[in-house]
Amino acid sequence: MASPRRRLADFPYWLLAIALLGVLALWAIVSNGDYSHIFRALSDGVVTTLWVTIIAFILASVLGLGIALMRTSGQPVLVQIATFYTEFVRGIPILVFLFYVAFVGAPATIAAANWLTGPLQSLGWMPALTVRNFDLTWRAVIALTICYSSFLSEIFRAGIEAVANDQIEAARAFGFSRSQVTRRIVAPQAFRIVLPPLGNDFVSMIKDSALVSSLGVQDITQLGKVYSAATFRFFETYNVVAFLYLTMTISLSLGVRWLERRLRR
Repeated sequence: MASPRRRLADFPYWLLAIALLGVLALWAIVSNGDYSHIFRALSDGVVTTLWVTIIAFILASVLGLGIALMRTSGQPVLVQIATFYTEFVRGIPILVFLFYVAFVGAPATIAAANWLTGPLQSLGWMPALTVRNFDLTWRAVIALTICYSSFLSEIFRAGIEAVANDQIEAARAFGFSRSQVTRRIVAPQAFRIVLPPLGNDFVSMIKDSALVSSLGVQDITQLGKVYSAATFRFFETYNVVAFLYLTMTISLSLGVRWLERRLRR
């Protein structure tokens, strides 16, 4: 049993301080008409931020897992392709990649689609596509998916390679096929290893999703920029913006910490 001094040393004072700030912020939103109006104006941005983050993270996880499996496949060609993808994407800032996908990749995709569907368009069976048909929100989702898949692939690769090779060899000696080894031996152990860092990257993606405001996507940051520019209430507006992001990230961070403790047991 821990001593009282040890319990005092381990007490999460940082969490208490953040909780007090959260209570003060909530009190200001409830009691102050200006803060209440700003909160209502930004509330739709919360839905957009969470939607972009969740969809992009799911897609990035699937793509990242595929890249990780390529890097651990032992096939030289697949390993080289996956390594090139990971290092190339990780070397470009997310904001630059966001602009590239939105203003270079999207027009190129539309041009390729028009070329492929040219005969149908000439017959009048379908209209010509324009860049406006490619929604800005989906451009942002694709950019975040590609960027984060390179980071998540390294997490998955580390989890797969952390499983002891002796266990894999023992399973193969008992007649397990490659797919059975992956499904019954590697996957359950790798899942426990990668789950906490995946949670941390999900928290990071919530913060990085603020970059999509540079494309005009109506997330929390963009709505805050528009509202503060119209009312000149920059102090109050960005207090609410920071409060909304902190509420989401701190809640998820505490959930990740709880999950890590559970997995250790």
